[in-house]
Amino acid sequence: MILINLLPHREAARKRKREAFIASLGVAALFGGVIAGAVFLWYAAQISNQQGKNLVLEQEIKVLEGQIKEISTLQQEIAALRARQQAVEDLQADRNMPVHLLNELVAQLPDGVYVTNVKQENQVVTIVGFAQSNERVSELLRNLANNSPYLTRPELVEIVAASVNLSPREQRRVANFNMRVRLLRSSEVQKAAGAASAASAPSAAAPASATRT
Repeated sequence: MILINLLPHREAARKRKREAFIASLGVAALFGGVIAGAVFLWYAAQISNQQGKNLVLEQEIKVLEGQIKEISTLQQEIAALRARQQAVEDLQADRNMPVHLLNELVAQLPDGVYVTNVKQENQVVTIVGFAQSNERVSELLRNLANNSPYLTRPELVEIVAASVNLSPREQRRVANFNMRVRLLRSSEVQKAAGAASAASAPSAAAPASATRT
C-alpha cells in the first residue's frame, strides 16, 4: 500500500526554520542584554570607585591647602622676624658709622685738601671743601675709591675755581669741590672682604699647583 503525504511539508519546514531563527534571535538578544548589563554594572562600579577616590583626593587637597596656608603664614612671620633682626643689626652697625667716616676722612685726605662741611643722609655722605689744585681733588677721589674699605663710589658733584685771601695783599687760587661718597656698613664691609678673599684663593692656589708639577 502506497502512502502519500498531502500536507504542505515545505511550508512546515519553513515555519520550523522561522521559529528556530526567531528563537535564536531571542537568545542572542537575551545574551546581549546580559552582557550589556554586566558591562554597565562594571563601568558603574568603576565610576563609583573613581568617584570615591576623587572624594578622598579632594579631602587630601583641602588638607594640603590648609597646610600650605600655614606654611606661607610661617614663612611671612619668619621673613618679618629676619627683617626685624636685620633692622636691629643695622641700627647697631650704624652707631659706628660716624666713627668710621671720620677715621677714613682723616686717613684718605691728601695734603693740601681741606674739608669744610660733611653731611650724611642714610649711607650717602656729602663732602664740601677746597683744595690747592684740581690734582689734589683727583687724588682724594682715587683714595676714596681704592684705599678705603668703608667708603666707596665717590662722585664729584662740582668743582669751582676760587681765591683765598692769605693776607691783605696775597691771594691764592684754590678749587672748591663738592662730592658724594657712599658709606658702607660693617656687615657690607665683611661681605666684601669675604668675597675678595674667595676670589683671591684660586689665584693663590694656581702657582702652588704649578710648582708641584
